[in-house]
Amino acid sequence: MVKRYPSGLALDDFSLEVPTGCFMVLVGPSGSGKTTALKMVNRLIEPDSGELYLNGRAVNSFDPVELRRQVGYVIQQIGLFPHMRVRDNVALVPRLKGWSPTQRAQRADALLQLVGLDPQEYGDRYPAELSGGQQQRVGVARGLAADPQLLLMDEPFSALDPLSRRQLQVEFASLQRRLHKTVLFVTHDLDEALRLADRIAVVRAGRVVQEGTPKALIQEAKDPFVREFLTAAAPIARLEASIEPALEREEGK
Repeated sequence: MVKRYPSGLALDDFSLEVPTGCFMVLVGPSGSGKTTALKMVNRLIEPDSGELYLNGRAVNSFDPVELRRQVGYVIQQIGLFPHMRVRDNVALVPRLKGWSPTQRAQRADALLQLVGLDPQEYGDRYPAELSGGQQQRVGVARGLAADPQLLLMDEPFSALDPLSRRQLQVEFASLQRRLHKTVLFVTHDLDEALRLADRIAVVRAGRVVQEGTPKALIQEAKDPFVREFLTAAAPIARLEASIEPALEREEGK
């Protein structure tokens, strides 16, 4: 895919395949095109050229509104509606899709439970009554509410304090292993990518310069930029966050 702005190329022959059920992380420096690529999946941004497919169907053949109701979207700013209670925020897309009030409430409560929030305690609260970490959990629950084929996540944990961020990384990785959703996750944090990913695509200047498992990237960085980027992570963090989890994931397949 190609996307050009007046300031220059945002994506330059960007190409990537995400297998079904894979946790794919796009990692790279700020301005490398990661978020642009992510937003093309749900047609928030249209490419200037190139094709993008979701389960074999061209994305541009979908009605944009219907497409966005099929693809979960979790962002850094969370985007919860402050005037709506937590349960109603989670149930927003099911409501737009015509689910009954009973179905919506049951789904919202089940997902709140899934992300570690007691629906009886938190369901009737407003977002302002929650901590940042709790709000982000609600954002994840809302992204999953309509059982999407694909979950897009754009730096969803980056605004949190380090302890909350690490906790949510661990919990979301566990949740993904249970749900087997296809996830496309954007971050500029290499340690986060190594902790979470089944596969990582390193993006630079609008192109994927290398893609593979965390273990493969660490053991054989084929591009000088990839080697330099990997070196930026603390060695102990890389060892702890990538090699052992990567081995566990590969052995568990």
